[in-house]
Amino acid sequence: MKSLKLATVGTVLFSTLLLSGVGHVSAAPGPIPANRDTNAQVKFIEDESPTDPTDPTDPDPTDPVKPVDPTDPEKPVEPGTNGPLSLDYASSLDFGEQLISNKNHSYFAKPKFLRGADGEIDTKNPVPNYAQVTDKRGGEKGWALSVKQNGQFKSVKESRELVGAEITFNNGEVASASSSKAPSTVKKSFSLKADGTGVAENVMAASKGEGFGTWVYRSGDVSTMAESIELSVPGATVKDADTYKTTLTWTLTDVPGNTEPETPGN
Repeated sequence: MKSLKLATVGTVLFSTLLLSGVGHVSAAPGPIPANRDTNAQVKFIEDESPTDPTDPTDPDPTDPVKPVDPTDPEKPVEPGTNGPLSLDYASSLDFGEQLISNKNHSYFAKPKFLRGADGEIDTKNPVPNYAQVTDKRGGEKGWALSVKQNGQFKSVKESRELVGAEITFNNGEVASASSSKAPSTVKKSFSLKADGTGVAENVMAASKGEGFGTWVYRSGDVSTMAESIELSVPGATVKDADTYKTTLTWTLTDVPGNTEPETPGN
């Protein structure tokens, strides 16, 4: 009986040793270096806020400027339209003070002035007159910019028309800091119809796959801007000693432009 008891005790002790891990052989270590993949993401949404005007000679949207209205220098710059596709700015034109003449004459819109960092008008560094468009929709969906004249110049006092007067834009070009493909439609030169019915379609237009970011359509560069927007007035037209005014309407649409670029003069 004792020997049976001892044998039983010995069996229990042996089992306990096995369960406690005595004599256990360790598994082989995993591979080093060890790898594990994790996720990272960013989500973009359309920006509805307006975009400020930029310098047309260096249109960097991170460095906005304050253009000066040529006929009312103290007038604040009106904000651009809201939305991810926006018309940010368009220059007012000033053809200056001219002598009454009975000869045919051409007058040129003055270049644009900007305010410096000190808030003062920087008269030493004029820039071209321009219009600015920003596309922050993503996907390069395309858009088109046009302009029309809303009737002939009329005198302020008597509302007499400046018969035969015509505005012509020359040296049109685009500029941007964007890496997107440039708008394929750019009108180098065009004249406005003074009866209010004419529209210069697609002055600047981006087809699909073009035109993301901020783009300016400017009339000339620093060397040609002084004679890039012309007002021709017939000598036979009767003129009052008065100021003559009209308005232009710039229109931005989300309709993509033509796929073929405009040729100079079109």
